[in-house]
Amino acid sequence: MPSDNKSDNANSQEPATNKPKNFSNQFALAMELPFVLVAAVIVGGLMGYLLDHWLHTRMVFTVLLGGIGFFAGIRDILRRFPGSKDGSNRS
Repeated sequence: MPSDNKSDNANSQEPATNKPKNFSNQFALAMELPFVLVAAVIVGGLMGYLLDHWLHTRMVFTVLLGGIGFFAGIRDILRRFPGSKDGSNRS
């Protein structure tokens, strides 16, 4: 007989309740990632376009800042995955 008053059934139900929560978190992350990437490229490209328009240059800054926005979007996507190198362990 165990000395505590907990039932053995409590531990077996815990993973079943975490499964829908885990699925919904993964689904939400999967739906959010394309918007993060596209938004970073659009913001970078728009800032480059405005800078090109202001300085009367060709599409130098548009391409440059759009590329920087792309890499920033990829970095943000990789940062959101669990077990990333920044030391946080998200579940």
